[in-house]
This record gives sequence, C-alpha cells and structure tokens, in this order.
Amino acid sequence: MTELTVKLPDELAQKIRAAGLLDEVALEQVFREALRKQAAGELFAALDEIQALKLPPMTEEEIQAEIDAARAERRARSGK
Repeated sequence: MTELTVKLPDELAQKIRAAGLLDEVALEQVFREALRKQAAGELFAALDEIQALKLPPMTEEEIQAEIDAARAERRARSGK
C-alpha cells in the first residue's frame, strides 16, 4: 500500500473534509472515478480521430479478418 501526502489550501481541505472525502475509502473512490473519466476521455478522443479519417465502413468479413489477425498475433507473441 502506498502512503500519499498531499498539500491543499486550508479552505479546500475544510470543504473536502466536510464532504466526507478525506478518508481512505472515499479518496480511493475519487481517484478511481478520475481514472475512469480519463480513460473515457481518451477513448472518445480516439474515436474522434478515427471519425476524422472518413474511412469507408468495413464489411463483417473485413472485421472478422481483423479480429482473426489480432488473435493470431497475440498467440504468436505468447508462444502458443
């Protein structure tokens, strides 16, 4: 377990304490939620980049071929 020391302005710390967010469980939830939001933001940014490429839609066969190729590459890397 990692111990973390954070310096905050007194007013902010008082508001956080009043909201019940200064205990380990609450802080863990706050950080996990922040990470989830960051990951979602990165996903939407990637989707925006893909959409900007204006690529033609893929057929089901093309999608399956990509899935098969990715699986084969994963198997080759893992030595199976």
